Amino acid sequence: MAKASRKGVPPVGAGDPAHLPRSEHAAPPSGNGDVTAASVGSATDRKINVLRKRRYDAIHRGGAAERSQHAKGKLTARERIDRLLDEGSFTELDLFSMHRTSNFGMDERRIRGDGVVTGWGTIDGRQVFVFSHDASVFGGSLGEVFAEKVTKIMDLAQRTGCPCIGINDSGGARIQEGVVSLAGYAEIFYRNVESSGVIPQLSLVVGPCTGGAVYSPAMTDFVFMVRHIGYMFITGPDVIKVTTGEQVTFEELGGSDVHNQRSGVAHFIADSEDEAFAQMRDLLSYLPSSNQGAPPYRATLDDPHRADAELQTIIPDNPNQPYDMRAVITRVLDEGKYLEVMPFHAQNIVCGFGRLGGHSVGVVGNQPRVLAGALDIDASIKAARFVRFCDAFNIPLVTFVDVPGFLPGTDQEYRGIIRHGAKLLYAYCEATVPKLTVITRKAYGGAYDVMCSKHIRADYNVAWPTAEIAVMGPQGAVSVIFKREISQAANPKQRSQELIDDYREQFANPYYAAERGYVDDVIEPRQTRWALINALHMAQSKSVARPQRKHGNIPL
Repeated sequence: MAKASRKGVPPVGAGDPAHLPRSEHAAPPSGNGDVTAASVGSATDRKINVLRKRRYDAIHRGGAAERSQHAKGKLTARERIDRLLDEGSFTELDLFSMHRTSNFGMDERRIRGDGVVTGWGTIDGRQVFVFSHDASVFGGSLGEVFAEKVTKIMDLAQRTGCPCIGINDSGGARIQEGVVSLAGYAEIFYRNVESSGVIPQLSLVVGPCTGGAVYSPAMTDFVFMVRHIGYMFITGPDVIKVTTGEQVTFEELGGSDVHNQRSGVAHFIADSEDEAFAQMRDLLSYLPSSNQGAPPYRATLDDPHRADAELQTIIPDNPNQPYDMRAVITRVLDEGKYLEVMPFHAQNIVCGFGRLGGHSVGVVGNQPRVLAGALDIDASIKAARFVRFCDAFNIPLVTFVDVPGFLPGTDQEYRGIIRHGAKLLYAYCEATVPKLTVITRKAYGGAYDVMCSKHIRADYNVAWPTAEIAVMGPQGAVSVIFKREISQAANPKQRSQELIDDYREQFANPYYAAERGYVDDVIEPRQTRWALINALHMAQSKSVARPQRKHGNIPL
């Protein structure tokens, strides 16, 4: 029996040959030549042992990778892949790749794999492609071969119509390779754009992601970050201190809380890498593998006719009193399950995924608990991007409306609320997936139009009896219409209240809009679940013809 070349590397002949690939235990060729079958087998055994040793060394490298990452409280590149994918499903590519540069003594520092692990596997039995930066090799920096490995995976993902997942833990461009590294980044960026709207692209940030490296995750569909180990920024704290004099820490500048709460760059935040992997698997369960497929259907025991009595009283009697729109959404969706996207950013609007009758849907809703549910710049951008993603991947949209209008003020106007608000309007108008809308309370002014109204081609619009559909709220409308009458009244305050009550009775209700056909029905709140499921079945075969054009020009 051949001996192992090192501890942990099994020699040829060890174990059950049935477990080896057919080529590794096939019978040697026979014939009358000078080389005997026995000698061929012996030479082959030696070559196979060399292969096994090289493979083992490439993966383990004497435990250096494990020790380096674990010392920082982080997993290794392969550990991350193993925990994300179904057990035993990963197939690695380009394990033996090494860089080709000789500058700065790099010819003496050639490591197999070159700082990134790439391949494919499955999540819940569905094929995905993945690359995972190995920060223990040149700090995970990107060079020519590194980029070639990543782009090969991205090309395979697009050609096969499967999601592509990037796990980011990299120091950025490999300086020793100069402009070649920058070219590698550009090749990745180009593929991000080519794959956009074609296959889902997910990014997980579990280490540094700085400089030009941040643009690839920024162009993917969803960004996940892990607290205290993942951070993203264009310019680091040291450069900022030199150029502006500002002192800031890595966490303050580009930590997970910053990008999940303030900047809106990230969509999900986790306290551990394992929690992030669970979030990614959960998200993928709602998404199709590509834009050519339908979202996964999951049968449910939740009765489609289930009527939730709590919805009957969830709207407060006082029209200015807030309530939680999430409580409405979860009571309507299958089993109350709702995966919220960007829950800590622009909280005056909520976006996320759920199911109705087993079908995946994207849900958007105004949140009366924050800014009374008014639309501002951040909320408009957040919802617009979500709506466009759902439309790109054939995910029907369900919109819950309680919006008093766009947020007023000089700050919003100066920063471009007109342009940014138009993004959400554009996104809803552009969407051709089934669009279902429920007006729970306020639907005022232009915001009524923007929030998936019948006029921008929603397929099914219903209102609750508590709905108020009008150009503006009763108080504002009366102050404009009856300004002179109120000023001349003996008791202006009393007269104003009388006119407000009259206006609310006549206009601040759903029935005038229903008479016009602007809402298809006025329903009891408890009937919402079945109304939406029934309408979703109706709209499944929806088809919309669009004008021929290269692409629209969304007001970016």
